[in-house]
Amino acid sequence: MSAATTPNLDLTAPEVVRKISQRSLVVGVVFAVIAVLLALKQPDEFYRAYLLGFMCWLGVALGSMAILMIRHLTGGGWGTVIRRILGAAMRTLPLLFVLFIPIFFGIHRLYIWAQPLSNIEDKHLREHLEQITQTYLTVNGFIVRAVFYFGVWNVLSFLLSMWSKETDRPNAPDNSGRFKAVSGPGLILYGFTISFAAIDWVMSLDPSWISTIFGLIILIGEVLSAMCFAVVVERILFNYKPMSEMLKPDFVHDHGKWMLAFTMVWAYFNFSQWLIIWAGNLPSEITFYLRRINGGWGSIGLILVLFGFAIPFALLLSRPFKRDIRRLVWLAVWLMLMRYLDLFWIIEPNFSKTIAMTLADVVVPIAIGGFWLWYFFRNLASLPLLPAYDTDAHEVLQPAHETHV
Repeated sequence: MSAATTPNLDLTAPEVVRKISQRSLVVGVVFAVIAVLLALKQPDEFYRAYLLGFMCWLGVALGSMAILMIRHLTGGGWGTVIRRILGAAMRTLPLLFVLFIPIFFGIHRLYIWAQPLSNIEDKHLREHLEQITQTYLTVNGFIVRAVFYFGVWNVLSFLLSMWSKETDRPNAPDNSGRFKAVSGPGLILYGFTISFAAIDWVMSLDPSWISTIFGLIILIGEVLSAMCFAVVVERILFNYKPMSEMLKPDFVHDHGKWMLAFTMVWAYFNFSQWLIIWAGNLPSEITFYLRRINGGWGSIGLILVLFGFAIPFALLLSRPFKRDIRRLVWLAVWLMLMRYLDLFWIIEPNFSKTIAMTLADVVVPIAIGGFWLWYFFRNLASLPLLPAYDTDAHEVLQPAHETHV
């Protein structure tokens, strides 16, 4: 008898998942009330913080979907053991679409191209915007493209989730071919859509600046934060069955190696952008870094170099460190904080010449995170922590449950 058909095999999520979901909702509601008060008092600061928080949590959801598709293409127990964690994060995309609605209302406060051009004093910028606002950067185009992005992401999430649920019952069909058929094109679609979404939602905050690699920087940040989030959740579940029996040091080691790879690629993309722009020294490009090395912003850049790359890179070179979930989780939490700081460093200098962090920059992301985590843990509790009748489930179940005669 295989592990998948063992009568007493319980793969349901532990009760702590529902408790965390309820507590997250309480946190979300409390901080949302404070956020609304801040919005009434300082609407400009609120919308900036809202964009920051939204991009942080969107990154975890989309990065999880990307890693899930990578797993379907490559296989391996490392992905099977966190497959339902990634899927639960991916299925928060409908909520994130709802949470994007406030950005629609804040377009005129966030984006200079959506404001009356007569208010812009810089003649060259005004002439530039007169051209681009007639073609690409229009309010209607912004909204239509956002709906399209979320439509693509939700279709991919729906298909991957539907076929995954089929593997929770006996005599489940082998959907590996379907997963691969969707995941290949899906990864390409994800790359294109998140690149254009990054241009629309973040890079267009300063429409005078362009970078052809900016979308990839946002993309790699998302998959890094998603893998770190998966490590955090698996550490929480590791205190309870069935995760305590399924999560082996080899799988943790693989997750640590993915964190190392994504950290190196994140550093490479950022360094490539800096090197090309700095060497070119073009007025239309160099302004991005001039804003971020003056007025105290350079100190955040230095923190990102040291604590977002150099030190994590050194720690992740250690094999024993990567195999110990109790130690790896702390680095995962730290890298998620660095992801927040990275987005803060990208977004906020567009509005302030000197370094400044407002109360909204803390409250609003926590409010969004509270609702997102509530929905995530609700998703996680709705399905078994492992698709037991999937063809690859034996890679996780066999060491813990099967015996050989």
